[in-house]
Parts: sequence; structure tokens; C-alpha cells
Amino acid sequence: MPTGYCGKILYVDLGAGTTRVEERDDRFYRSLLGGWGLVAQELLTGAPRGVEPLAPESPLVFATGVVTGAPIPGSGRHAVGAKSPLTGGFGEADAGGFWGVELKRAGFDAVVVTGQAQTPVFLWIKDGEAEILDAAHLWGRTTAEVQQEIHTQLGDPKIRVAQCGIAGENGVRFACIINELNRAAGRCGLGAVMGAKRLRAVAVRGSGTVAVADPDAARKIMAAVAGSRERWAGFHEHGTGGGVMHLNEIGRLPTRNFQSGTFEGAERISGTTMTETLLVGRDSCFACPIGCKRKVASDGAYKIDPAYGGPEYETLGAFGSTCGVDDLEAVAYANQLCNAYGMDTISCGVTIAWAMECFERGLLGAADTGGLDVRFGDASGMVDLVERIARRDGFGDVLAEGSLRAARRVGRDTERFVVHVKGQELPMHDPRFQFGLGIGYATSPTGADHMHNFHDAELESDAGVEALRPLGFHVDPLDRQSLPPEKAAIAAAAINLQVAKNCMGVCMFMPYRVDRLTDVLRAVCGWDMTALEVHRAGERALAMARLFNAREGMTGRDDAPPPRFAEPLLVRGENGGHIPEEELRAAIDLYCRVHGWDPESGAPTDAKLSELGIAWARSDDA
Repeated sequence: MPTGYCGKILYVDLGAGTTRVEERDDRFYRSLLGGWGLVAQELLTGAPRGVEPLAPESPLVFATGVVTGAPIPGSGRHAVGAKSPLTGGFGEADAGGFWGVELKRAGFDAVVVTGQAQTPVFLWIKDGEAEILDAAHLWGRTTAEVQQEIHTQLGDPKIRVAQCGIAGENGVRFACIINELNRAAGRCGLGAVMGAKRLRAVAVRGSGTVAVADPDAARKIMAAVAGSRERWAGFHEHGTGGGVMHLNEIGRLPTRNFQSGTFEGAERISGTTMTETLLVGRDSCFACPIGCKRKVASDGAYKIDPAYGGPEYETLGAFGSTCGVDDLEAVAYANQLCNAYGMDTISCGVTIAWAMECFERGLLGAADTGGLDVRFGDASGMVDLVERIARRDGFGDVLAEGSLRAARRVGRDTERFVVHVKGQELPMHDPRFQFGLGIGYATSPTGADHMHNFHDAELESDAGVEALRPLGFHVDPLDRQSLPPEKAAIAAAAINLQVAKNCMGVCMFMPYRVDRLTDVLRAVCGWDMTALEVHRAGERALAMARLFNAREGMTGRDDAPPPRFAEPLLVRGENGGHIPEEELRAAIDLYCRVHGWDPESGAPTDAKLSELGIAWARSDDA
């Protein structure tokens, strides 16, 4: 009997109204580790070359990792993937909570959905069985209403529900997939793919367990993480938003569409202020000792329901400082709207911030916005735009395309102020403060994303560089605002490991360096994997994603930062750092060569594909 994984993948064809189950062997799981790797495999083998992201034949993949659902800290994560309607390339996003765990308990490692239902449906999975059920009564309703209706209809309040929301129904290009109302597979617009299939929800319930190879070893790992509470106590106390003030103090809090790194209203939107004013409870994902999730409520100007959780750091930055808004209740309500309608808070907030900057520069006017006065600091206007985007109402219909498409539609040099990579808006970490992060953003196959990236701060201490020694690096600490050749090589290795974690289904906040990852895999799956093998699994998954992009028309020219990052970052009104364009271009070129990717085509070379054991995937064969 396998441990860690079920060995079964559920395939659903909504057009034909059929389901089937396929089994996979140990070699398949050891090579891919699940999650991102499984998504990439399915897209390369199942997505027709050149397929439109919202076409019926475009696959939508829900994939757990081999560690998802095991009694290991931080094992509550799963991946969702498809060809992205936002970027036109590889789309993958990760979510926490309990949905992925429940899928494993129901007997499946992944669900692959193709086709388009004639009328709205939802998928009901329970203990190895799957049904396609009518969802006409769920269409056009908020995520809370849909979840409650499914619980009532199926008679079980413990059913876990993942859904696309009204934004997905309406084809918002940054619609996300929400599970448990407040966890999101947020990036890349995957909710729009789900909505295009008229699949409103996937409901799962399982009575099984996730077997592990060595329960005693798993308990020791759990105890070791629980014993390092001082490393994550701040996350528990104030959530990820606890970092707002620190980032503001050091000048790297994205403000007014990334023009500045400091925001005068930072304290009013900080995690500490949220704890003191709106917080009514803390929440946690499966098997997680941290409990970084927030539950907030208010009966003030905005009615805030704790069922939708509370804003993370990324959301506080996207709707707060990036839009110049210091009204915490408005930010929390914008977060609630995104969870209720199913939208990525990062892309939504940054797209609104782009519109605000263009309006203030006179590049957008009332004739474009339908009479709306779109300016930085306008809390009520920001909230209004969130609602309009979800429903594609008026100017919201333009913004629902994402900032890059919106700028190309508007013209007038507005594209210069779009802060994106490959069409995906940047998260709330400014690479002008840490140059290696810029390499990761520019080369990410999904477009800019912080969930599989490298942060230069990890290399500024002896302890940080010490962690790289199992991978063969022996370097002195490196300044974050520098781009020596070794930084590109280290970034390649570090990003491979981050992708490996996304494959496995473990949270990035867990203190799992590469040697601990091998311990986790040994305890859960019984595999005697080396650090190199784990590293290779991440590299393999990343290479397949890059190959998919090359097959779909992307090239090395798409590995580029936005123009904004050649501008100085304003810090308290004075010019701060910027990324030297020629240095960054050279670092990106070196990074690609370290990975074995051709810098011009952007694709892995045949030699690299052979080295990784995926020669079958070369673009002329896949």
C-alpha cells in the first residue's frame, strides 16, 4: 500500500458528463512529488498546443502533494493549474486550508477537468466516487451562499468546497478559486477557467486517512517544529500583516503603484492595528501550529463578516498602501468582496492602483471611467471598483482584463505604469530593495509570484548561506542590493527548492530546509531521497512549466521586469535604489544558463530535458 499518496487521479469530462479514474505508480510520484509537478505534467500532455485558456478542451487541474494531509506541520496545501487567461502561459496557484486534505481522504491525489457543461454544475466527490450535479441554483451567488447551500443539499456541514465565485462566472482574468471561503488559489486567473467550464464548485468529503511510512519519525518532526515557536510567534499574534510596519520603516512597502517604499498611513493598516481593532479570532490550516489566518469583523461603515477571514499582508499592501488607502475597514471589506466573489486580491489591488496613477497623471479621465474620480487614497472609490470588476460593470469591465490588457485598450502611454511580469501584477515585495528577487520575478513561468521565489535577505547572514551547503554552495554573505554572478546561481537553486515545496504540498512558513525536506519525505513516503533528488524534482517541475510557455509562444523576451523598476524607489520623498537594467539583464541571462534554459527561446535545452529525465516533454513532441 502506498504511503503519502493515493495513487489515483480522477478525470472529469463535463461536456460528455463522464468520469474515470487512472492509477499512477511510485515512480510517477517520486519524480513529480505532486502539486506543481503534476499540474505541469497534465498541461504538457493534456492541453492542445495553442489552446485558448477558456476553451472547453483546456484542462483545469487540482493537485495535492505527496505530503498533503500527512501528520506533518504545514501539510494542508494543494495546487491548482491551467493555461492562464491572464498571462497566456503556465498558470499555477497554491492554497492552504483543508480542501486538499479532504480530497486525499476521499481517495484521490488530483482531479483533472476538461469540457464545458451545458448548464452550471458542481462536482461532488466522496470516498472514491464522483458525481456531476446541477448547479443552476448556485450560479450568481456569493461563495458563502454557495457553500451553505451545498452543505444543506448534501446534508453535511463538514464538506469542503472549492469554487470559482461570481468573478469566475464572469470571466474576470484574475478570478481565483476559493476554498473554505477564505483560502485562495489566487494567482493566474484560474477561477475564470473554472467558470468557463460552468463548474461552479468542487465539493469533497472523505472518511479515509493519509498513511505514512514512519509515524514515529513524523511525530518527531511535529515536535521539532512545535518547539521552534519563537520563530513564528509573530505570525500567530499579528498574522502576515505584522510585517507592514517593518517593511515601511526600511522603505520597501509598495506605495501608490510602487512609486514609493514608504506610506504615511502604514500604521493604520498594519497587522498590529488589525489585532487591536478588528480581530475577533485566529484560524489555522490543517496540521499547522502557527495559526496565521485572521478573522475580522465590523459593524461600522463596512459590514465585515468573519466567515471570510481577514486580509493577509499581500492584501493590506495591494488595497492599502499600493492604492494609498489607510482605512483598514475599507481594506478588510475589499478583501471580503474578493473572497465573496472569487478574485485575486493582489492583481485586483494593483490593477486599481494602475488606474489611480493614470487618472492622476491625466492619462485616464471621467470619459474612460464612466464618471468615476479614480484617485489614490479614495477608500470608497477603491471598494466600489472591486465590486464593479467582479460584475464587469462599466469601467470595471476594463479593469477585469488585468492592468496590462486594460492599458493596451486605453493606450496613451498608460502601459508604462503597469507593474507586471508576463501580464501578472506584482506581489507586495519590491525587487529594487533586493535585486535577486527581480531575477525570480522576471523569469517566473507564471508571471510575477512570491510563492516560488528567492529573497536576498536569506543570504545576508552566516546562517543563511550555511543552509545552502547541502547544495554545494560555499559563499560569504551577500548584500541584497547586488547582483554578483553567484547570486544568479544561488537564486536558481533556491527557487528549485521553493517549487519542490509547492510540489510536495507544504507551507513556505515551515522551517523546512532541504535536509528537513528529505526527512519529511522519508517519514511520509518511505523514500530515501537525497537533497539533490529533492532539488531535481523542483527543477524538473520548473523546467516543464518553462517548456509549456515556450510551446505556447513565450520567449526569453518575456523574462523582463516592468519599466517601473528602472526608476528610483522613493523613500520618504527621496530617491532610493533602482535595479540597473544592464546588470539585471546579464543576471537573468546567467540564471537561465545555470538552469539549462536557452535565453532566447526561454525553453530548457534538449540536454537539460534529458538530464532531468523528461526528454518526452520537448516542445516538438509534447
